[in-house]
Amino acid sequence: MFITPAFAQTAGGQASGAGVLVQMAPLVLIFVVFYFLLIRPQQKKMKEHKGKIDAVQKGDQVVTGGGLVGKVARVDDIYVDIELAPGMKVKAVKSTLADVIDPTTAKPAND
Repeated sequence: MFITPAFAQTAGGQASGAGVLVQMAPLVLIFVVFYFLLIRPQQKKMKEHKGKIDAVQKGDQVVTGGGLVGKVARVDDIYVDIELAPGMKVKAVKSTLADVIDPTTAKPAND
């Protein structure tokens, strides 16, 4: 009703399928770039972290999400007992562990 005949006409000489393809190509390209530069590396990193946390065993040195560093005293399906100091143990949820420290690369504190 309010559309003038000039606006109602389609693009002259172009097939509508090719026009849509040309308009969608940049969006598809952006998605592909995001996938390979952001999404895929993050998924790989999360998979490695989950594998590292699932492989935690007694005697490993770990870092909690809060920054506490200690040695694993007991491992459960959900919880981990961490010995922060001799005779001082805390219970942490296994999924909140931030990292498992490799004992060969860990440096002792300057005590």
